[in-house]
Amino acid sequence: MDSSRWDGFAFRDGDIVISTPPKCGTTWTQMICALLIFQSTEFPRPLDEMSVWPDALFRPHDDLLAELAAQRHRRFMKTHTPFDGLPHDDRVTYICVGRDPRDTAISFDNHVKNTDPDAATAVRAAAVARGDVAEASPGGRAAPMPEGPGSARHRFWGWIYNDEDVVVGLPAMLRLLDSFWRARHQPNVVLLHYAAMKADLDGTMRGLATQLGIEIPEERWPELVRAAGFDQMKSRAKELAPEIDAWRDPSRFFNRGSNGQWRDLLDAKDLRHYELRVRDLADPDLVTWLHQGSPLS
Repeated sequence: MDSSRWDGFAFRDGDIVISTPPKCGTTWTQMICALLIFQSTEFPRPLDEMSVWPDALFRPHDDLLAELAAQRHRRFMKTHTPFDGLPHDDRVTYICVGRDPRDTAISFDNHVKNTDPDAATAVRAAAVARGDVAEASPGGRAAPMPEGPGSARHRFWGWIYNDEDVVVGLPAMLRLLDSFWRARHQPNVVLLHYAAMKADLDGTMRGLATQLGIEIPEERWPELVRAAGFDQMKSRAKELAPEIDAWRDPSRFFNRGSNGQWRDLLDAKDLRHYELRVRDLADPDLVTWLHQGSPLS
């Protein structure tokens, strides 16, 4: 990824930027936006083609800008760049989603297991060959949790103490969320929580439609909400999962979508250790909001 790829991008009135830490409901939020924009469960193109990732090094920059300029529907883009690293425009709605970091860590571990490292390397090599990046930059690349030796608990703590990466790990996650937390009172910033979305998907979608100024006939709501459910999205994985040809199984991109998986991994001592770590990294109010009443220890 390279956030400078936003430079020169011409925003339009009504554009939407979805910025989340990895494995915090990015694709889910893209799907919700698509359903609201098109007011249909059928889309003209795969989700990844309609809702592009501008700062990802998956396609030539000029091609990406031309593709976005050619879009005639209301544009909705994804990114993992913090709010203070994005260009700001009052005409744009910025959406961020938070999640219990413990669930995020486990979800990312599953994500890594489903990624073909050779295919992912080929994507990177193609970007370098095209000249999209001059060289592999250690400070800007995502270093996933190792899949090799070590237990799930070992990989969990590797994610929690990943201080080097700018995208993956607890410090990176909290930096991104903190940037939106500080801006949450701005009228064009929307801060959602994964657990609240799970608990009341209908309410979440209706609230977001209001925020985006989208009016939907009442009779359309049940079908749209149903299409945004986890099981429905998993059944359409080939159409909805990011198309980077790096997944061992596209359907596993939508692995479980559940909360509280960490309870099977962490004991009381682990939780006390985790609480000290997360409180050392983030604003207390943000920590409380992120965990949504779930005990830290």
